[in-house]
Amino acid sequence: MKKVITYGTFDLMHHGHINILKRAKALGDYLVVGLSTDEFNAIKGKAAYHSYQDRKLVLEAIKYVDEVIPEQEWGQKVEDIQSHDIDIFVMGSDWEGKFNELSAYCDVIYLPRTEGISTTKIKTDLLNKQ
Repeated sequence: MKKVITYGTFDLMHHGHINILKRAKALGDYLVVGLSTDEFNAIKGKAAYHSYQDRKLVLEAIKYVDEVIPEQEWGQKVEDIQSHDIDIFVMGSDWEGKFNELSAYCDVIYLPRTEGISTTKIKTDLLNKQ
C-alpha cells in the first residue's frame, strides 16, 4: 500500500482544497491529512474560523481522506512520515522547496494550486462585499 500525507489548516473549505486532496489521494492508496490544531495556528499567527474539531469533522467526511491527524508543530513531519509509513509527502506549489529535506524519508511532491481560489481570497472577497 502506498501512503500519502499532506498538511494544512483546511478552514473555509473550497474547491481548491478538494482538488489538492483528490490529487494527493490519486498518488497512492491511503491519504493522511495533518490538520493544524487551533494552538498551532495561534503559534503561526493564523486565525481559523472553524475549530480544529469542526475542521476535522469536515475532512473526515471527504471521500479522498482516509485519516486525519493533529499537526501541533512544524517539526513533527519526520516523525509523522516514519510512524505512518508514508511514501509520498504532498504540499501545494506555494510551498515549493520548503520541505525538500523530507526527501530523505519519502518522495516530496508539490502540486499546483487551483487558480483563482484560496481561503485568503474568500476572506478578502467577503470583506469587500460589505
